[in-house]
Amino acid sequence: MENKQTAKAVSKYIRISSTKVRRVLDQIRGRSYLEALMLLEFMPYRACGPIWQVLNSAATNAEFNHGLHKEDLKIKTVFADQGPVLRRFRPRAQGRGYQIRKPTCHITIILEITK
Repeated sequence: MENKQTAKAVSKYIRISSTKVRRVLDQIRGRSYLEALMLLEFMPYRACGPIWQVLNSAATNAEFNHGLHKEDLKIKTVFADQGPVLRRFRPRAQGRGYQIRKPTCHITIILEITK
């Protein structure tokens, strides 16, 4: 089996829920780099911005570190792991405080060459 060159990019501590990011990642998994960029540009989700940045970073890593062309790249693996949860307190009636959870996530994208 032939060993294909891969390029990787990771973005950590993104202030959005990992389930909301996975909803977008499922749409671009297995697609070509250019097709994924087009999808991310026109999807209405807030998670598309950070994912677009990580995808662009992975493609740039492939171009400069391995000498690959961006047009030949395909998404091999994408996943979003859960990061630490920021906990804040909201004042409520009669001196109580309710906890507000602000989740974070880590986005990882691995690209491979198609040709």
